[in-house]
Amino acid sequence: MKRYSLILFLALSLSAYADQVIDEVIWVVGDEAILRSEVEEERLRAQYEGQAVPGDPYCYFPEQIAIQKLFLHQAIIDSVEANESTVSHQVDMRLNYYINQIGSKEKMEEYFRKTSSEIREEMMTSVRNQMIIQQMQQKLTEHIKPTPAEIRRYYNSLPVDSLPMMPAQVEVQILSFEPAVPVEETERVKQRLREFTERVQSGSADFSMLARLYSEDTESAKRGGELGFVGKGQLVPEFAEVAFNLNDPKRVSRIVQTEYGYHIIQLIEKKGERINCRHILLRPRISATDKVRSIERLDSIRQLILADSLQFEQAVLRFSQDKNTVMNAGLMINPNTNSSKFEFQDLAPEIAKQIYNLKEGELSQPFVMMDQTKNREVCAIVRLKKKTDIHRANLTDDFQTVKSMLEAKLGAEFIHDWIIQKQKKTFVQIDPEWQNCEFEFPGWVH
Repeated sequence: MKRYSLILFLALSLSAYADQVIDEVIWVVGDEAILRSEVEEERLRAQYEGQAVPGDPYCYFPEQIAIQKLFLHQAIIDSVEANESTVSHQVDMRLNYYINQIGSKEKMEEYFRKTSSEIREEMMTSVRNQMIIQQMQQKLTEHIKPTPAEIRRYYNSLPVDSLPMMPAQVEVQILSFEPAVPVEETERVKQRLREFTERVQSGSADFSMLARLYSEDTESAKRGGELGFVGKGQLVPEFAEVAFNLNDPKRVSRIVQTEYGYHIIQLIEKKGERINCRHILLRPRISATDKVRSIERLDSIRQLILADSLQFEQAVLRFSQDKNTVMNAGLMINPNTNSSKFEFQDLAPEIAKQIYNLKEGELSQPFVMMDQTKNREVCAIVRLKKKTDIHRANLTDDFQTVKSMLEAKLGAEFIHDWIIQKQKKTFVQIDPEWQNCEFEFPGWVH
């Protein structure tokens, strides 16, 4: 079933439920009520997402909501709040995703049988609560910092067959730069954008139509170039400086150069510290000749490194244009783990292919790859700094993994005990029809 069909199923199911069932309070936790409709909504969402539910959903979900109420109540006491800018950004991303999947804002409203403002308000509450609960749990467990001795004792207490198998991992250094773009090609792109600007401002063309047809930002192009509401810090500085100084929705900005290419921007709406605008992105074309010249230049650098006339780290500082690695001796950082270790599937396919048969310390041949952040081609060489084969987790290679395992265990135990203690101090009342359950925490019913 397609994604939008599942969204439609959820929306229609919730709507049909709302039409047929009279809502009622089924639990009270402190001063907070839990409604039958909340439980039904959670059940349907789990069904929609394919979530496995342990036991009876009409026992499981009320208890999960009650636990959330405990954390939210404690957050009020401890003055834990969500960052509203972050909440708003997350909600905008979700709304843009739904609109992109379903096809339009109007279709989204039809599917959910609510206005976009109602959908947004519900999402704001949900995302805000999720963030507060996460922060509250982190605050409760922030004191859990096992010592190296405790980590070693924990590791030694584990049966060997309970230790996780660690996949093959590599640490990779990269030196990359973009082939030089001829002045004539840059001017061609700018002239094309000037033509778009003239057409929009003369009224002969619509900005959003031109974005759909010509913008090379493929995701926003589907929405007529619209980015959705964003804060200044979510945009690259050059783009943000121009976009946030726009005041007339009928005008088009000057041409803006960023690391992604060349843009023109049109204001849609300003709302406090956030802005919604459209843009058209064009990138200069790089010829085959330009790529060959860059590959030859990289090969010359590679030969100097192989001849020990230049260290790889020195070459990175002198030649690399990869701003994410240039000050780290070219060492790549895995965005999924924030460490320098990668599984092969986490690497760009072109890099994985180059290093697969390398030995530690060896260099690849120069190659062309797609920089996913900029969505354009760069030329690169990579060096395999370290490779670890598949193995059982051990303290030498996987100390951080073992530490995380112990922290997770101690954190879960602390949160479990905290909930039990919180139950004893919190007024809880459950409708008799909803009490016949095997709860994870039996203390709800006294």
